[in-house]
Amino acid sequence: MPVTAEPPDPPTLESVDPNEYEDAEVVGDTDYRREEIETFLREGAWDEAFEMWAADTDLDDAGFGIVVDIEMLQHFDFFWDGFADRVGYHAPGIPEDWKQRDLHPDLDSWATVSAINAGLTELGQQVCEVLYDEYIDWESEYEAPDDLPDFDD
Repeated sequence: MPVTAEPPDPPTLESVDPNEYEDAEVVGDTDYRREEIETFLREGAWDEAFEMWAADTDLDDAGFGIVVDIEMLQHFDFFWDGFADRVGYHAPGIPEDWKQRDLHPDLDSWATVSAINAGLTELGQQVCEVLYDEYIDWESEYEAPDDLPDFDD
């Protein structure tokens, strides 16, 4: 069930320490290169990743409509993790207390909540892959210590 929607505007990236997220851990360098990543998103990485994701997602148009209505896409975060030589991300999600919060009139089942959360996680991963494969050409600044054992013998 692909999502039939035009790519929305990419998120504006905030200066948040990724270690504050429950689903991310970044070690070492704190140059998250968000300004450069945000530029790449605006130059086409977001649109390209969104279109790839929309064609293959299990999230339906109704679920995506909820995402748009409660403005979840603006809560994505993307950042450079130089230690791991990767683009990291934090995907927004529907909280466990969604029933008490009455977030949206069409949000009425755990199946919908799960589909939205899984779909946004997949979108985040797709964006990271497009950024890394097609936009980022940074070399990791990690240098191995001089005292590593020599296994060539």
